[in-house]
Amino acid sequence: MLIAIAAGLLTGCEKVSESIKTLMPDSKSSTNSHIARALTSELTGKFVINPQFDQATDFQEELAAVRVGDDKTGKWGFIDKKGMLVIPPQFDFAWGFEDGLGSVLLGNFEKGKYGFIDKQGKYVINPQFDYAMSFSEGLASVRIGNEKTGKWGFIDQQGKYVINPQFDWANKYSEGLASVKIGNEKTEKWGFIDKQGKYVINPQFDWAGQFTEGLARVRIGSWDTGKWGFIDKNGKFVINPQFDFVWEFSEGLSQVRIGSWETGTVGFIDKQGKLIINPQFNDAEAFKEGLAPIRIGDDKTGKWGFINKQGLMLVNPQYRQTNRFFGGYEFSSGLAAVPIEDGEKVIWGYIDATGKVEIKPQFNYAHRFNEGLARVRIGDDKTGKWGFISR
Repeated sequence: MLIAIAAGLLTGCEKVSESIKTLMPDSKSSTNSHIARALTSELTGKFVINPQFDQATDFQEELAAVRVGDDKTGKWGFIDKKGMLVIPPQFDFAWGFEDGLGSVLLGNFEKGKYGFIDKQGKYVINPQFDYAMSFSEGLASVRIGNEKTGKWGFIDQQGKYVINPQFDWANKYSEGLASVKIGNEKTEKWGFIDKQGKYVINPQFDWAGQFTEGLARVRIGSWDTGKWGFIDKNGKFVINPQFDFVWEFSEGLSQVRIGSWETGTVGFIDKQGKLIINPQFNDAEAFKEGLAPIRIGDDKTGKWGFINKQGLMLVNPQYRQTNRFFGGYEFSSGLAAVPIEDGEKVIWGYIDATGKVEIKPQFNYAHRFNEGLARVRIGDDKTGKWGFISR
């Protein structure tokens, strides 16, 4: 019956309104008039899909999830790169497509059920899980039961259990392995399983991430005092636990922190554990397209800039800390979204690898480019609208 209802809701496609008039800022405001002028400029990123959505995700596999309505009663659907609503808003939450399927939620986050749809909006796997991650490498991690006592397993793209629910947490598959947790907060240990559910690396770590570039970060000891290192796919330490925190490898380098979150410093190591860039930054994000964002100063007054893989400062620290999402400053398609201070306000634009402004500041928030488009917001985080620009 649920499938029949869904099919009825999904019949036909709707063209998203191209009108932007009601979304344009008030021209009487000096800051808003600056934004309004920028929207019509031929020298800046052009709107491919005008700001009209109350929330949006990046494009994945040619589709982006969008919300119409507020965060309590609004519904999520999917648009294509022309702004066509190919799957009308009907879900209470939606994630991007991976491996050809999208994870969607019916109901609230506490009691709702998760299922998976195809790109026509049809349920391939009916909502039945208490939580579900997106598909990765042909399998999806799903939970049956609540967050505290529920168990995690893995399903295939037909919804059949390949690995029965038995773990206390299970991450996505990456490079053929998935990290899983056994035990509660006091007794937990992490290991890695293959796609048949067999332990390749027995549970022994106090935390474990996913494999990237052939290595996985793991922790020995507690969050507060434990040490972090990296293992290979045989479970052997390639880089012994010695750091106070580490990130995943990206482009051959990983950030590492020496000291506490408040007073420690961050540098970069290679896959042999050698410090390539000495710890000297107050924060840093991963290398993308040969550049990494770094912060000098605390999280309230510090400024962000960009370094290359030799540690040379290519773009001096000048961008303020924001409540950005992960990947807020990283380079993609040769550009990085950055916040520019305009008096007491902050507007976002895009710079190239030399720090030159390529898309002038005009947005109230901006994200990285993904599949050729970047999502941006006009207006504040409560009433503003999201659209997509091209380069």
